[in-house]
Amino acid sequence: MTGLQEMILVGEIVLQSQIAKRAAKRLRGTHDNFDNIETWCSIQSILVSVGNVSKILWPNEKYKTRGEKLRQLLKVKNDNALSNRKFRNHFEHYDERIEEYFKFNAQGVYIDLAMNPSLRSGIFGDEPLNTHRGYNSFNNTLVFRDETLDLNDILSAIDDYSITANHIH
Repeated sequence: MTGLQEMILVGEIVLQSQIAKRAAKRLRGTHDNFDNIETWCSIQSILVSVGNVSKILWPNEKYKTRGEKLRQLLKVKNDNALSNRKFRNHFEHYDERIEEYFKFNAQGVYIDLAMNPSLRSGIFGDEPLNTHRGYNSFNNTLVFRDETLDLNDILSAIDDYSITANHIH
């Protein structure tokens, strides 16, 4: 990887990090006015931008060495929260998740885009059955079926290396 390539990729990491941070700020702004579209727009922007950073830092096997060099340069640990793109994939491949779900669940109940108290209003405080995507603004977490992603962890992971990337860029 040449110095120019390195600079371009670090610049892209900085840009995508800034996009994620701006989306997080917009998301916090939705907590007061309950704008459902802006909430999900902001969440999707966060997931896509951190997914783009993740693909640069943990690329496919063909570009593995490049990813290792960039992680070393930016002092990004291998277990960084951005290394896992599972949630981004849930949203990016939502159509596939729907197909898979209905292949094994013939019932007609499908709760999606659940917001606050309904997110934890299942029987005895458990997750409501069949909640596919949900957002809890009280603790800034996303739910996809029985999985939870803390957006604070993702945004913190960006902060861990974005200062270094800004200095390099």
